[in-house]
Amino acid sequence: MRAYLTIAFFAAVVTFFATWAVLRLARKYGVYTAIRARDAHKTPTPRLGGAAMFLGFAVSLGLAGLLGWFKSVYSNPTQIIAIFIAAALITAIGVLDDLFDLDWTLKLAAQFVTAGILAWQGVQIVSLPIFGLTIGSFGTSIVVTVFVTVLVMNAVNFIDGLDGLVAGVVLIGTVVFFIYSYFLAQQTSPTNYFNLASLISAIVIGVCVGFLPFNWHRAKIFMGDSGALLLGLLMSTSALTVTGQIDPELATNNSLVPAFLPLILPLAILVLPLLDFTLSVIRRLSAGKSPFAADRGHIHHRLQDFGHTHLGSVLVFYIWTALISITCLLFFFLPAKLTLVFFFVGLAGALAYTVWPVFSQSRRSESKVSSRRKS
Repeated sequence: MRAYLTIAFFAAVVTFFATWAVLRLARKYGVYTAIRARDAHKTPTPRLGGAAMFLGFAVSLGLAGLLGWFKSVYSNPTQIIAIFIAAALITAIGVLDDLFDLDWTLKLAAQFVTAGILAWQGVQIVSLPIFGLTIGSFGTSIVVTVFVTVLVMNAVNFIDGLDGLVAGVVLIGTVVFFIYSYFLAQQTSPTNYFNLASLISAIVIGVCVGFLPFNWHRAKIFMGDSGALLLGLLMSTSALTVTGQIDPELATNNSLVPAFLPLILPLAILVLPLLDFTLSVIRRLSAGKSPFAADRGHIHHRLQDFGHTHLGSVLVFYIWTALISITCLLFFFLPAKLTLVFFFVGLAGALAYTVWPVFSQSRRSESKVSSRRKS
C-alpha cells in the first residue's frame, strides 16, 4: 500500500504544480474559449487542464518504472508504452478540440484509434468474470475492448459540465476500484500483489486530487475534453486489466456476487455518466441532431433546473456514485444481507437529498401564498 500511496502523492503534487503553470500561461497569453449557451460559468475560463493532468500521469508512470516495487508490472513494457501513447494521443486530440472545436467525427475517429492501440497491444478483455467465460477470438476481444473504451471515454466526457464534477466522480469511483483491485491482487497473488490496474488507479487518484483545488467551484481552470477523455481512457484501462486477466472466482468463495465485480464495478462507478450518455444520444437522435451535438439537456443541467445549486448538483453525482460503487465493493467483504442494509439506508438518504429542492420550493410557495392571504 505504501508504494501506491507514494505514487498517488507524487501524481497529485506534479498535477497541482503543472495545473498552476498551465493556468498562468493561459492567462498570460489569453488562451480562452468563448462562453457557450450551455455553459454554467459566466466568465472566460481556460480549458487546458487536461494537459496538466497528462503531465502528472506521464511523470508518475515514469517514476513508478524507476521504483523496484513495480518491477513485475514493468517486466513487459509493451502495455505500459501502449497506455502512454494512447493517453498522449487522446490528450492531444482533446487539447486541439478545446482550442479549435474539432468536428465530432474526427474526435470519435481518434477515440477509436486510441482504443485500438490499447487493444492491439494486449490491454483488452480476454475473459469475462462469469464462470471464466473466454471471449471467442482475438478479433472479438479487440472489438469488445474498443467499444467499451470508447463508451467509457464519452460517458465521462458527457458529464463534464460543472465545476469539480468529473474530477470528483472519477476520484470517488477510482478510490473504490483501487481498493477492490488491491485486495483482489493480494488474495490471488499473496507473494506479489503489484499490478497494472492498481497502479493506474493510484495515478488517477493523485491526478484528480492535484487538479481539484483549481477546478472546485468557482473553477479557475477546466479540464476540457483533453482531461475528461484522458480520465475515461485510464479508468477503462484499469478496469479492462482486471476484467481480462484475473478470474475473481479465485479470490473468494463467500458468494457468487464477487465473481461479477470486475464486470459490475466499473459500470456501477459510471452509472450516472452512462445514463446521461444514453439519454443524450436518444434525445439528440430523436431531434434529428448528431449524437455528439452539445446541448443543455444533461442530468447536471436538469438538476439545476430542478432547484439544486451548482454545488448541490455536483454533490448529487458524488452521493450516487459513492452509494452504488461502495455497495458493489461491500459484496466483496460483507455478507449480502449487511450490504443490502447499507444500500437501502444510503438509497433513502440519496433520494431525500436529490428531491429535497422540490419540497423546499413547495414549502416556500405555500408560505408566500399564506402570507399574501393574511395581508
